[in-house]
Formats: sequence, structure tokens, C-alpha cells
Amino acid sequence: MTTPARSGTNTKPDAAHPSAPRQQAAPSATATPANTGTAPRGLREFYENPAVPVASGDARSLRQARMLAAALGPAAVRPAVVLDVGCGDGTAAATAAPLLAGHRVIGVDWSQDALRRARTRLSDVVRGELSDGRLPFRSGAADAVLFSEVVEHLVDPDSALDELRRVLRPGGHLMLSTPNLAAWYNRALLLAGVQPVFSEVSLRAIHGRPGREVVGHLRLYTARALREFVAASGFEVVRLAGAPFHGVPRPLRPLDRLACAAPSLSSILLLHARKT
Repeated sequence: MTTPARSGTNTKPDAAHPSAPRQQAAPSATATPANTGTAPRGLREFYENPAVPVASGDARSLRQARMLAAALGPAAVRPAVVLDVGCGDGTAAATAAPLLAGHRVIGVDWSQDALRRARTRLSDVVRGELSDGRLPFRSGAADAVLFSEVVEHLVDPDSALDELRRVLRPGGHLMLSTPNLAAWYNRALLLAGVQPVFSEVSLRAIHGRPGREVVGHLRLYTARALREFVAASGFEVVRLAGAPFHGVPRPLRPLDRLACAAPSLSSILLLHARKT
């Protein structure tokens, strides 16, 4: 699972190279941010913990990559700059790489630990911040942004989408994925009075729902809420699709894949939007 604005320092864009990030010394992993209201120290320490999962399932990554590849077209026609914001350990971008051959994919994350691992899979990585400043790219520098399993971790998702919109060129593509609060099994769990999967009430342990891993989800979306939220942030929603969740018990996986035909019931929401 990718992390929140596991993106990090308040750096300024490189004016000479609009699509190239500027590397610079990063602060201590446990340093208290200047704006503690957006990312409290406890959250930062939680996401810097190597034990916190930072990778998503391959099925979601492949479906999202296919959507992006179709939107961008062949790299031979026009190589694109793609920012994987909240890249985590780089697994999702590496899974998508064969479908995005020729396009330049830059991994962006806040966590030093995640970036260390991402460097083994991606040729371009940079530490960048969503919750406390600007990403280290010029306005309009990117053709597309991958925003995979990140928005559910954010304290201030509105400002995050404002920043993603800034770095996208006019007509640029946003590929966002996030767990679905209204997934088919969550509807049944709520009827039974059980806490929905993906939701969390503590950063220390799981309480009241199936599962064992605490991953720091702060916000959850239904298909309808996600559409409205992204549209209100200045994007035109092009398509909403569904993807399965790798954590579904094996006997139920065929049903989970079947639910993808109706995105409002699917485990994972995949949204393609364009900057208006």
C-alpha cells in the first residue's frame, strides 16, 4: 500500500528543467515538520516505519497502467513525463513499466525508507511533499500523475489535489486509485454491525474489523464521493473502473473479480480524470 503524502521536502521547482526534479539533502526522518497541523509527528514516524506496508496488489497496478497507457498513447509519438506521487517502494511503477515503455516515470515519496527501496526499481526518484508545500516540479511539468492508494492517507486531500493539478499540463491525466468504502463485502459487514475493511480507528492495532495490518487510512471514498471530490478539484472525470483487492480470502476472489464489473461494488476504485 502506498503511503500518504509520503512525499517530503518543501523544495522549489527547477526552472531550467521543468520536468526534472532537484535532488537535495533531506531532513531527518523523524524531524517534526514545520506545519504540524498537516502531518503530525506521530503520522510521519508511523509512515517511516519499514514494517508499514507500502506496496499494492499487482492486479490494481496493471489495470491502472493499462488505463494510463491508453490515455498517453505510444511513447514513439510523444514521450510523456509521468509522476508516481506516493510511489512507496516502487513496486506499482515497476509493474506498470512494460506498458509505459519509452515514457519517463519519476517516483515521488516522502518516506526516506520507501525511496531507498524504490531506487532499486526506478531510475528516477525524488523526495517531495504534498501536505506541507509544493512538489519540486514546475507548474505544467507533467503529462500524467499516478496517485495510487495515497489519497486515503491524507489529512488534507483538497490541497493535495490542488498541487497535483498545478504540476499537470492542461489536459494532463490524473490516475487515482483508492479503496472503496462501499465494496460489496463492506456493505454486508456494516449490516452486521462490523467495522468496514480498509477503515481504521487506531494507528496501533486493528479494532472491530477483519484483517491484521494497520496501514494508516484516514479517509475513505465511495464511487460517488470520489467522482464528486475530483470534479470539484478542477478535473474532468473520464472514467471510473474497479479492481480487485489482494487481501480478499482466496475462496472469495472470483466474486471480488466479478464485482469489478460494477465499480461502485468493487474493492478498489480506479479513476481517470483530466485537468480542465
